[in-house]
Amino acid sequence: MADIVVELNRAGVRDLLRSDEVEADLRRRATAIAAAAGDGYEVEMFRGQNRWRATVRTADEVARRDEAENRTLTAAIDAGRA
Repeated sequence: MADIVVELNRAGVRDLLRSDEVEADLRRRATAIAAAAGDGYEVEMFRGQNRWRATVRTADEVARRDEAENRTLTAAIDAGRA
């Protein structure tokens, strides 16, 4: 069997990961996770040097307690996989 060498275009991959389409998909997934977790969870988006990032976090004390006691975000993560 022949060896296969794949060489990625680093600038192209970076452009893809910073694209509007990736932002929209990531926002959709993060919003679905926050919705599945319930009230008190919020989405924060940030475009770094190389890629978009999304964070779903607690927004109030009730949600922080819920997360600490029930691991609500861990249970809601599957909502972002669809």
